[in-house]
Amino acid sequence: MLIFLFICFYIIGLETLPTELQRNFNLMRDLDQRTQDLLKDIDGLAEEYLKNVRGMSPEKRTQKLSSIENKFSKSREYGDDKVQLAMQTYEMVDKHIRKLDADLARFEADLKDKSSAAKLKSDSDSGKKSRDKDKKKRKKDEFDDEVPKKKKKKGQQSAPEEVASIPILSSLSITHASDVLDMPVDPNEPTYCLCHQVSYGEMIGCDNPDCPIEWFHFACVGLTMKPKGKWFCPRCTEERKKK
Repeated sequence: MLIFLFICFYIIGLETLPTELQRNFNLMRDLDQRTQDLLKDIDGLAEEYLKNVRGMSPEKRTQKLSSIENKFSKSREYGDDKVQLAMQTYEMVDKHIRKLDADLARFEADLKDKSSAAKLKSDSDSGKKSRDKDKKKRKKDEFDDEVPKKKKKKGQQSAPEEVASIPILSSLSITHASDVLDMPVDPNEPTYCLCHQVSYGEMIGCDNPDCPIEWFHFACVGLTMKPKGKWFCPRCTEERKKK
């Protein structure tokens, strides 16, 4: 669209150029014809003068020479006018060429500015999308960090001594397994503790690496806070006593 407008604008500016050029060319052609006619007259006068000079009186000689000289002067004026017209025509065309060059340079600069602006906007949008994606990923990672890890297989390393409480579930003031017995359970979600329920509230991990349950709710094992040192669940404690 911009290119079309630019071409239309430039064509409008050139509409008068052909007329002006045609006028100047016609004037130069007319001046050239007048000069040629004068030169023919000068040739005729010069030939007549040379043929009859001996029989002419001094006044007649002066008159003939003045006539020839005047015609030479006139032809020189025509030649000067023709040169001026040619220079004027050249400057006229050169002016339009320089204007075209300037308009093209300005047009190219505008295109580059628009292209740069579009690229900056595209980069900005891409950066925003990337930041939003990273933000969502961080939120997901933070949420995943708050939820206890899935049950470990036997032979894996022991669970960490301390498990952070889950703020969302803690805010619901759930303190006992019986509080969640009626809650719908996702069949794919792992269960924990002696109550075989999903994770909620504050939980503690058994330090026995072979513990089949691994994680326990504070209320189910009679805890109100995490004990110092290692902690073993009731089942593992009984097993250790037997040994």
